[in-house]
Formats: sequence, C-alpha cells, structure tokens
Amino acid sequence: MTRRLLLTWQLCGVLATVCLGVCDRTVRAIDAAAPDRPNIVWLTSEDNGPHMGCYGDAQAVTPNLDALARQGIIFSRCWSNAPVCAPARTTIITGMYPTSLGAEHMRSMVPLPPGVKLFPQYLREIGYYCTNNRKEDYNVPKPGKVWDVSSGRAHWKHRPDGAPFFAVFNSTISHESKLRMRPHTLVHDPSKIHVPAYHPDTPEVRHDWAQYYDKITEMDAALGKRLKELERAGRMDDTIIFYFGDHGSGMPRSKRCPYNSGLQVPLILYIPPKFAHLRPADYKEGGVSRRLVSFVDLAPTMLSLCGIEPPETMQGKAFLGKFAAPPRKYLFGYRGRMDERYDLIRTVTDGRFVYVRNFMPHKPLGQYIDYMFQTPTTKVWYERFQRGELNDVQSRFWQKKPAEELYDLDADPDETRNLASDPKFAEVRSRLSRVLRAWMLEVRDVGLLPEGEMHARRGESSPYELGHDRANYPLERILRAAEIATAPGAAGDGDAHDADLLLPLLEDSDAAVRYWGLVGLEVRGAGAAKSAQRTIRALLEDSSWSVRVAAAKLAVMHGGESDRAAGLACLLEGADQSKHGLFVAIAALNAIDELGSRAASIVPKLKQLPRTDPNLPRRINGYVPRLLDRITNRM
Repeated sequence: MTRRLLLTWQLCGVLATVCLGVCDRTVRAIDAAAPDRPNIVWLTSEDNGPHMGCYGDAQAVTPNLDALARQGIIFSRCWSNAPVCAPARTTIITGMYPTSLGAEHMRSMVPLPPGVKLFPQYLREIGYYCTNNRKEDYNVPKPGKVWDVSSGRAHWKHRPDGAPFFAVFNSTISHESKLRMRPHTLVHDPSKIHVPAYHPDTPEVRHDWAQYYDKITEMDAALGKRLKELERAGRMDDTIIFYFGDHGSGMPRSKRCPYNSGLQVPLILYIPPKFAHLRPADYKEGGVSRRLVSFVDLAPTMLSLCGIEPPETMQGKAFLGKFAAPPRKYLFGYRGRMDERYDLIRTVTDGRFVYVRNFMPHKPLGQYIDYMFQTPTTKVWYERFQRGELNDVQSRFWQKKPAEELYDLDADPDETRNLASDPKFAEVRSRLSRVLRAWMLEVRDVGLLPEGEMHARRGESSPYELGHDRANYPLERILRAAEIATAPGAAGDGDAHDADLLLPLLEDSDAAVRYWGLVGLEVRGAGAAKSAQRTIRALLEDSSWSVRVAAAKLAVMHGGESDRAAGLACLLEGADQSKHGLFVAIAALNAIDELGSRAASIVPKLKQLPRTDPNLPRRINGYVPRLLDRITNRM
C-alpha cells in the first residue's frame, strides 16, 4: 500500500507540474497589465508562543517585532490549529483542516483530493512571484509547482521586473532543538523567569525557559534584518507584512499539546496606508484586534487580499481584503499521532474558555516521544514524577487524562484548573462540547479512523474523499461509538455492566466502531475487559488489522494464558511493517511498549523485524526503529 501510494504521488506530481506550468504561463501573460496589487511578506518563526514585548511579556526582548506592532496591530487570540509543525503548516498551505484531509498526524503522507491547490499556486496564476525561504514540511505532496523558488536562496528581490511578490522568510532560531543546545551562556536571568504552574520549579526548567527567551531575542534580531531589507529597498509603502509563530513554545506541554499553551501564536499585521482599503475595521496603529483567527484562515485571507475569491474547498475564512468573512465565534485545535505515538484530542475556544475532548483518555499527554525527551525539562520533570516529588498539577502530564477539560483563560492562563465537572460552568462546557462535535461532523473528521484503517479503507482515493463517502465512512455512527467508549466517568476498573454497554459496538459491521468498542474496554479496565474475553478472542481474527491490534493488547492485559499467547503472536505479526504497513506496525509496537514485561517473551523476535522501509521518506522511517529500541532497551 505504501509503495503504491508513493508511485501515485510521483505520477500525479509530474502531470500536475506540466499542466500547471502551461496554465501558469497563460495566466501570467493575461495579467501583464493587472492593476496594482500589494506585495506581501511573511516573517515566521518556529516553536514560540506570544512571549513578546508587544504582547505584554515583561521578560521578552523583541524590539524589532515590537516596533512593527506599533505600526500595525496584533491579534490577541490567534491559534495554529495544530500544536506541532507539519500539521500546522499543512493547515496554512491548504486552507483546510488536516482532520478532514487525514493529515493531522505528524508526517502523515496523504494525497490531496483532485483539484485542490496549495494557495501560492493561485497567486502565481495572477502573476505573483512566490518565494519560500525555506521550510515547507507539509503532510501532503505538492500538486505541481507551488513556489517560484523554495530554498535558502529564495528572495523577493529576484522577481521579474514589475511583478508583485509574496515572500516567506522563516526563522528556525527559536525551534525546540535550539532551546536545549548546550553549552549556552544565558542572557536572561533564570531567577526572574515565570515558570508555569504545570512545570516543576527546578534549575533545569528555569534554564530551558531562560534559553527560550534568549532565542526569542535572537529570532527578533534575525527577522529585524528582513524588515531593514524592505526599508532600504523602499518597499515598506507597498508591502503588507505578517509575522507569526508556527505553534506554541517548544517546551513540553506547549508543543504537541492542543491547549492554548500549545496553540496560541503571536500574529502581527502591518498594512501600509496605500492599502488602507484592505485593512480590517478595527485596524489602528499600535492597536489590538480581538478577532479570533487561526491558521486555516491564512490561505483564504491571502487570496482575498489579492482579489481572488477563495474556493469553496477552503474551510478557512478570510479576515482581510475583498472577500473578508464575518468574524468567527470559535477556533478549533487537534492532536493526532505525534511522531511515533498515537493520541486523539480535539479542542475548541471561544476566546476565553478552552474545551478539550480527549478520545484516548487512557494515554497520558506525556507519552514517551524520543524527540521531546531530549529536552532537559522533560527529563527532570519525568524523573521527579517517578520519585513522587510533584504536586497534583505538575503530575497530570504523566497521568491518564480526563475525557473532558475546560479552562478559563482569564482566571487561569496556565490552564491548570479543570472546570469540566464544575456545575457553575455546565452551560459553557455543554455549549463548547456541542460546537466541537458539530465542527467534527461538518468537516468530516477522518481522524476517528485508526491511521492504518484509514489507509486500508480509502483504497486509491484520498482520505478527504473517503471522509465524504458516507457509505464507506459512517462518521455519525463512528463518532457516537467513540463518545460512548470514552464517556466522562468511564475510566476505572469497570464491571460487567460497563462491558454490556460496549458489546453492541464490538459486534458492529463497521471496523472503526469495533475498534472504539475495544478502546472503551481498555479505558474501563480489567473488570469490563475480562467479561468480554470471548468477543476479544474472536476479534484477534478480525478483517481489520487495527481492530486486531487493539484486541491483542486487551488479550495480553486481561486474558488467560492461551489468550495472552495468541495476543502476543498477533502483535508480533502486526509489528512487521513489511506485512501490514507502517501505521499498523506503529500501533502494534506502541501496544507492545505499553504492555511492558508482559510482552518480554517476544522481544528476541522483535529484534529480527525489518527496522526501515527503503520506500519511505527519511523523516518517518525513524519511527519504527525508535520504538524497537525503546522496547528492547527496557526489557
């Protein structure tokens, strides 16, 4: 399946490049005498939230971007939609929610639906010179030529005479990997740093936060040079400038976590007087916009600024320009697979309250992700948890999650006081829960399918097309199964009655519903799972390998000796990516890792499995080796 998918991408890319190239030359010729259009520059940075002077952070030293904010406006609540780079950038470039594209997982490898373009392609069609310096990192293949130049040499100054330009300059200085590089001589005083309530207050944590602020200052200086280039070239008067980060800070419990701490980014907008007619109604130099915006809105906004009506396929809403839409009432976030670890979280905010729905409450936020554990804060935080040295708030990152969470950002900006069960906030919780559910149904969220099942079920079509095939993807029924399986209060050592609630799901004709029934048994614990052993045993032979893996884990956890042997054999076969594909292998290896010593007997055979697939991209080819190393080193 993976090899067929890669060959399909390559063929589609060649054909799209040829077709779009012909179209591009035609449109450019037609648009030679196009009316005056704004130049647009994006200044972007990685892994940083609104920790900036213009956002009121007293520790931040960001003079260049603060100066830009004084000439323009800042948006007080902008969300990246995803709390990690590849899904967030996929949201930006498509103007669509990756949950509808099947692209919410880190490095997802999913094809786009036919006819969908990435937004710079629309700009190039009307004569814009589009450059990207230099990060792409999308979860979808490019449908033809997207950028005129995308490299470290890309620059608007190389454009043809008279051509308007759209240029992206991305800074990696504040990336997660940079805040943990040692040695580093601190500039910011760690004793003055605010340590969030969820982190332990240790020298290592303070050093990481102080180094993060140092990197924010370095990033500001680097982007300040890009602003100087525009000034020296006399382009400030005809160039609209955006600055934004790509998701929350690289610190653990920001990056990868769809709370406000992982989703809120700074967004500064400068529109020169020449293009005042494109400014929003609340634009005031040095002002603050309370409008809710998110990354899914950037693509349609870019088209609207350039006079292009956004296509109906774009799920974002323009907040500037000719085709600006009414303000949003809500923003949405999501978490899927983070590198080698699976999770499923959906989030919504109205600007003040953040509601979180955890569809895998039995998995902690702090699952072992190799890349995250390279940060000193992560290591010391986990070590202290193991030693029992943390308070309740600091411990939650390492524990099972509640099914629902609700936070008041006005009263609790660190998001540590869960109000989901507080009667005073019942109306807020209910309202946001309904809004979130309606959004999942509206965009046809395919994330409710296990990743391996999604690829097996879609065949040669895209996940987006699968999501809109109601016969092949009965979303309403699957979502209801997920809600029953992970209902608030379900976690614990459930009894036979709990299993009775799930038996209809386990016997459903749809594999995804059966999968969620098994998840429900795991969430409830030993009592419920043991009463359903006969059904679990039968599901070890299910037609779906995603169901088999979920059943096998339960068989090993709660079954008798023969059940455990059969479950381990099933997991061992599933872990062989050469047989059932990468995503089944990742799921099986996660299950084996979580079983710990109960799976020790199959470790010698695990060492004999293929570690990589030569047909897979380098970045995702490390997931299976990481899991295998983790398992074999622990047992």
